[in-house]
Amino acid sequence: MDYQYYVYIMTNKNNNVLYTGVTNNLKRRVYEHATGLTGGFSSKYNTGKLVYYEMTQNVESVICREKQIKKGSRKKKLEMINSYNPEWKDLAETF
Repeated sequence: MDYQYYVYIMTNKNNNVLYTGVTNNLKRRVYEHATGLTGGFSSKYNTGKLVYYEMTQNVESVICREKQIKKGSRKKKLEMINSYNPEWKDLAETF
């Protein structure tokens, strides 16, 4: 059976807060963020808008990629988002 894992970046409606996470079910996880079910940082800052994601079938590589993104500067994250989603549209609307 093939599994899919995602590293993703969420933001708030003003696009000024970034949250990076990993999941095996992106649609469910985005819903949890959007409805505040995640608690903690995401609920506090209302990060309910999906602006970036990558998919892989290897759990170790997705965890390494998440750590790499989290260690990167805000500038690097903004560059990633702008190259992938220059209009900062909510990508959750595409699935």
